Amino acid sequence: MSTNAENALAVFQKAVGGEEGPTDWHEITQEQVNQFADATLDHQFIHVDPERAAQTPFGGPVAHGFLTLSLTAGLSMRMQSDPEAVKGMAMAVNYGLDKVRFINPVRVGRRVRLTRKLVSADLVAGGTAVQVKHEVTIHIEDEAKPACVAESLTRFVYS
Repeated sequence: MSTNAENALAVFQKAVGGEEGPTDWHEITQEQVNQFADATLDHQFIHVDPERAAQTPFGGPVAHGFLTLSLTAGLSMRMQSDPEAVKGMAMAVNYGLDKVRFINPVRVGRRVRLTRKLVSADLVAGGTAVQVKHEVTIHIEDEAKPACVAESLTRFVYS
């Protein structure tokens, strides 16, 4: 008899190479950037001082790269998982990131959304969890180059 993790692994492995999304658009506001600056102690003027930031090549304040990256978790949660993949799941946790690149700054007031492609799925933790790797891309509305591309690792733990 297969375990919940083994069943989920089979579902994930069938989906390898498949793309999901895009999510709905999310607007980057100055308030969100300021809150991120407060949370991370990164108050560099290109993020929090609109007047000074207007004098830079960006033409105004931009989101922190790590703010853009951190949106991958919340935006990914908006995607529907295959019910068979989450059957018996106790929790899902961020396990890490590989190959993070900040390609294009996100100016305040712009909208972003996420797409992802499942790269791999492996049974881990003695067969009680499945670790998946997604290539996630944060796109900026009306821009050819994405804001961020990263490989995101998520561990699904099953009962």
